[in-house]
Amino acid sequence: MAPTRPHPPGDSPLRFTVPAHASRAAQVRRRVTEHLARLALPEDLSDSVVLATDELFANAVTHTGIRVHDTVTLTVELIRGAVRVMVADPSPVPPLPRTVDDGAESGRGLAIVSVLADAWGIAPAEPGKPGKRVWFTLARPAAPEGTP
Repeated sequence: MAPTRPHPPGDSPLRFTVPAHASRAAQVRRRVTEHLARLALPEDLSDSVVLATDELFANAVTHTGIRVHDTVTLTVELIRGAVRVMVADPSPVPPLPRTVDDGAESGRGLAIVSVLADAWGIAPAEPGKPGKRVWFTLARPAAPEGTP
């Protein structure tokens, strides 16, 4: 049997669960930022991933009616030349883009994700779990010719 090839450093998916509370947003941003740094992604791509992740996390803990003891699970992974982030929460309520007044201080999360991401959508929860997963992808820039 041939030995398995290990993942390059930092190439494994990041998956973590946090309490569904807005006070955890800084922890979410920090964990995602650290993981993306290990992947050596361009800074502008990393910044966009962190911002879009922050918006989906905020939506999950603010607009879905989840309870105080609920949790949110985040997954960050590289797939087919892109970074994909999934934010899973126990609410079956799908996120809906909203129209907001110019002076409103919130309500633009999905609009921001739509602008930043190459694609985004909603998927069912993992089998046996309640809720849904909201995901987005951002394409990684192609490596210059001649680089591995």
